[in-house]
Amino acid sequence: MTFRSSRQSRSIRVLTVLLAVAALVMVDPAACPAHAAVPTQCQGTETVTYSPGVTFTPQNIQITVSGRFGSCLGGTGQVTSGTYGEQFTIFVGCNDLFDGFEGQRVVEWNTGDSSVIEGTGSSTAAAGQVVTTFTGTVVQGRFQGASAVQTVTLVQPGLLQCLTTGFTKATGLTTLTVV
Repeated sequence: MTFRSSRQSRSIRVLTVLLAVAALVMVDPAACPAHAAVPTQCQGTETVTYSPGVTFTPQNIQITVSGRFGSCLGGTGQVTSGTYGEQFTIFVGCNDLFDGFEGQRVVEWNTGDSSVIEGTGSSTAAAGQVVTTFTGTVVQGRFQGASAVQTVTLVQPGLLQCLTTGFTKATGLTTLTVV
């Protein structure tokens, strides 16, 4: 009989703990944030236009970035796609496309909310491609507090383009990972 009452007592304690945890989650929204960072990876494309075209002579270039994540996996399944875009001016030429940078990127998700990512980036040339990696933190919106890494692979400007009219547009693949 002691075995049975000990077993019932343990079951009651376990049930009590489970009910307390359930009550805490229902009462305290901070215990279960609506946009908690759950590993999410998105694949897509990015197009960058340069005006005027980038040549070997450094000059102020207006850069317009347009990106689309057409496929996102992981997370809670709510985020399935997203877009981003930005416009800025930099002083650059074909010889210094690989300088480091810092900035902010805002991704608008299919759910109607967004993520503001602040970070730093750098580019390298490999096998005729420019690979840019942007590493930062989500400072506002969905996934706030999570780390983010975006990699963009674009075609490297050709020597002939840099010598003549300039490199004016590039499109390539991009991947964003939020953890």
